[in-house]
Amino acid sequence: MTLHTSRGTGRPGSLRRLRSSGAAIGLALCATVVVAGCSSTGGAPESSGGGSNAGTADTPRATIAMITHEVPGDTFWDLIRKGAEAAAAKDNIELRYSADPEAPNQANLVQSAIDSDVDGIAVTLAKPDAMAPAVEAATAAGIPVVAFNSGYDSWKDQGVQQYFGQDETIAGRAAGERLTADGARKTLCIIQEQGQVALESRCAGVTQGFTGGTTEILNVNSKDMPSVEATITAKLQQDPSIDHIVALGAPIALTAVQSKANAGSDATIVTFDTNSALVDAIKAGDVEWAIDQQPYLQGYLAVDSLWLYLNNGNTIGGGTPVLTGPAFIDSSNIDAIAEYAKNGTR
Repeated sequence: MTLHTSRGTGRPGSLRRLRSSGAAIGLALCATVVVAGCSSTGGAPESSGGGSNAGTADTPRATIAMITHEVPGDTFWDLIRKGAEAAAAKDNIELRYSADPEAPNQANLVQSAIDSDVDGIAVTLAKPDAMAPAVEAATAAGIPVVAFNSGYDSWKDQGVQQYFGQDETIAGRAAGERLTADGARKTLCIIQEQGQVALESRCAGVTQGFTGGTTEILNVNSKDMPSVEATITAKLQQDPSIDHIVALGAPIALTAVQSKANAGSDATIVTFDTNSALVDAIKAGDVEWAIDQQPYLQGYLAVDSLWLYLNNGNTIGGGTPVLTGPAFIDSSNIDAIAEYAKNGTR
């Protein structure tokens, strides 16, 4: 049977040529099982491209553009890309990954994907107002768009089909509540990019959830890590009453470990997001705990959901966000994910 989609009938894009056979439907159901398994285990990729062992879908070749607001080389975003590559390898998809930290440039990348007639777009909405016109252009062209990681509060208003990530305010509140339970009195929440809505929502949530004392915001620039280290060091030296540091990313947390040593501080370091080095830091006791939003899973679901839609008309979440976090990782459960972190998927 021919799958009817929302793309304009006057447009000769390859999506209108995609057909869903009985085999495709079976594979779509299989993919749902694979997704569920990835969510519970973080399954390590078996191929250099990060593919799973599910084989390759016997469905028409499709092209999906993934466009993020962080450039390759960041350990968190490397995990997202690996998840996307695993889904693409399984789903017979050509994945075109691109990124730019500047929102206007990211929007231009979306327009380039539209111009090249891709079959689907997965995008982050770190600065949603700047991205809105490009997203609108994609949906107007009949290209299905999903969002992930950033844009929890804005994806639906922009006409995006599905969202995969965590509610950053809820995650921040959970962190704040745990800080209260841990007996914190003064917390320093470090934002590494001003104006990035997800990061600001995290610190706002921490402030809301932390009722045991006060929270202070410190803005730094993650593009200059030596400056980040110096700024955190100076702040700890200036205010020895700071007893907890909340980092909003693993590289910032690891830098804060060095700043703490530089300042001779006794502050406890906690963080959002993980990477393999952070796993080691938790095991060593240098970082107390981390909030995990499963970046590999976000990348995987973003691509796999578009494949399901293109081949079987499926959407995930029933019009609500599909939450991949938050979950706490600490000394009590770090060994359970250490193997996956070593394999580069957690």
